[in-house]
Amino acid sequence: MDSSLSRLDQEPKRLIMIGGKGGVGKSTCASSIALHFSLQGKKTLIISSDPTPSLSDIFETEIGDQETPIKGAKDLYGIEISSDVVLKKWKERFGPEIYEVVSSFASIDYDFVEYIGGAPGIEEEYMLNYILELVESEQYDLVVWDTAPAGHTLKLLHLPQIFLRHLEAATKFYMNLYSYFEKFKESVKLKKGKKTLLEIISGWENLAEKVVSFIRDTQKTDFIIVTIPEALGVRQTERIIRDFDEYQLRVNHLIINYVIQEADCEFHKARKEMQQNYIKILKDQYGSRIRLIELPLLPHEVKGVERIGKISEILFKQE
Repeated sequence: MDSSLSRLDQEPKRLIMIGGKGGVGKSTCASSIALHFSLQGKKTLIISSDPTPSLSDIFETEIGDQETPIKGAKDLYGIEISSDVVLKKWKERFGPEIYEVVSSFASIDYDFVEYIGGAPGIEEEYMLNYILELVESEQYDLVVWDTAPAGHTLKLLHLPQIFLRHLEAATKFYMNLYSYFEKFKESVKLKKGKKTLLEIISGWENLAEKVVSFIRDTQKTDFIIVTIPEALGVRQTERIIRDFDEYQLRVNHLIINYVIQEADCEFHKARKEMQQNYIKILKDQYGSRIRLIELPLLPHEVKGVERIGKISEILFKQE
């Protein structure tokens, strides 16, 4: 089996999601993958939703929550988007509608919208929806998403149930009206053409289902996990892949980062032997269905377009 990412050149995707636990070089790998495709002439956007984003440091370019051209890289753009920005976008889109519906039959403060905006899964759902809108706009040929550490995006798959439970609690707390929702379902409406609260909730569920359907579409989306050849990295990888399997999300590539190739002292000899044991475990478990790519431990920091390009060459090396 080809142990590189070269298959992605023959099977182009619209979205590539990079996942893994913190500290394994996930952002570096995501940056290298994005740079590779931009060098192929694809207009590429790399997005980081990591709470402590590092794209600005890696590319040595100030990147914020707006689409920013990466210096020295044609056709490559970046965004570092925070939770605050995601929730702000969510409130701008849904807040007035929610408040207008609920305040039509109960005296509440606008804080109710803030409370709903804090529902488990809302941030993940709207982040995915935001990315889906970018992909469907066709403004970019490819979006590479450097996700938050260790599978935060999987919360989306629990969203409808978790969100509705949260809404129940919020409604009881603020209005003590949950037991009357069924009674109000037909009668509580605004002016002609306005939605009921339950219709809005149903719309969110449909939105979640649309996003899940998209990320499960292997013709459009690819998942890449980054790990390290150590016990914690292997265990975390096992958990992530098990979760992906449960929700019918196929991981196609596993990048094993920081692999010692030349051991020139007793310390590195011991580390290399330890690493090879964990690499064997990963190969035995996943080698038959996932492409494993080994990325060597480098003596220098990977910063700037030139060094990122070197990582791209390793990841996409034809064999």
